[in-house]
Amino acid sequence: MGIFNKIFGGNDEGKEKEAKVSYLKWIPLTSMEQLEEIKEISKTESVLIFKHSTRCGISSMVIKRFEALFTEEHQNLKVYYLDLLNYRDISDEVGYTFQVMHQSPQLIIVKNGVSVENASHYDITITNLSRFI
Repeated sequence: MGIFNKIFGGNDEGKEKEAKVSYLKWIPLTSMEQLEEIKEISKTESVLIFKHSTRCGISSMVIKRFEALFTEEHQNLKVYYLDLLNYRDISDEVGYTFQVMHQSPQLIIVKNGVSVENASHYDITITNLSRFI
């Protein structure tokens, strides 16, 4: 009813708006050297790589749903964000290094230096993140 309130003079004064807490802390994946870092970190904890196309409507919808999956329980997960249009060479290397065929959008979970799971498109939104804590 927001548009009607604006037209007809309704207001939200006195009403507190809830701010949504974001538990997802993106780590930009922008260099090849970070792939070695990911492999090293994955020796002690799971690392997630989210490959995103900024020109794809499905990718835009999936990333929003993916972000909504994060709760306080997931706040310590390491999640790398890869803009595959600007970093195509890194995207290619991710596929080669972790032996995963390219998809977009795509979620790759790395543990002990190898991909232990990957999902693409809407399958990303049903990934049980708690398994990787």
